[in-house]
Amino acid sequence: MILLQPPKFDDLSPCPYLPEREKQYEYFFAHELNEEETDVLLAQGWRKFGIHFFRPSCPECSQCIPVRVLTKDFKFSRSQRRNLKKNANIEVRFGPLSFTPKIYEIYSAHSEGRFAQKADLENFLVGFYTPSCPSLQSEYYLDGELIGAGFLDIGHNCLSSIYFFFDPAYSKLGIGTFSVLKEIEYAASVGLSYYYLGYYVPGCSKMSYKDSFHPREHYSWDRLFWYKTESEKEKDR
Repeated sequence: MILLQPPKFDDLSPCPYLPEREKQYEYFFAHELNEEETDVLLAQGWRKFGIHFFRPSCPECSQCIPVRVLTKDFKFSRSQRRNLKKNANIEVRFGPLSFTPKIYEIYSAHSEGRFAQKADLENFLVGFYTPSCPSLQSEYYLDGELIGAGFLDIGHNCLSSIYFFFDPAYSKLGIGTFSVLKEIEYAASVGLSYYYLGYYVPGCSKMSYKDSFHPREHYSWDRLFWYKTESEKEKDR
């Protein structure tokens, strides 16, 4: 790993997940990580876009919980099996990073349609096509047409979901959940034990979907270790 800037803390700002809270991130910039270094940083709760690594360091809150799915033991719920069946005609391809105008077109439509945010090509390229560690791109095709894409990092023993987006015209397919299921399936197929799903924030509706994948582990910021957790949603078997 080549460290471009040692860890620092940004300023406090309003939390995007929980009302009346403030957030603060610890961050650094680095590139040329190998798979083992990627494993270590993910296991310590770090996330990244491009060469920018970050993790929450909020002085009065620790509700952003790192989550990883145990891929070899993963069990599909009834609703997840229905999702797979509904999307059986979608072809999923995993391969090296490869930019196309169509991918950016879908990303722009997703950003504007779901988040009312205008996309920026330069930020897109820097965030997703400036890899700092071994990376993959996923592509989702329906009847030969690209309808979604995602970016993932690969460690020695893990796969980490960075970002996934899709054409809003296909929102009713539940393609976001479908992408997680296919990424877990891919990780297991190549012998990776963990699938990192970012942060889960209890009480935040935008993060509630992450409570549907089991078995999984949460990371304790206080005790600095991973522990297995269960959910009421596990009853949906």
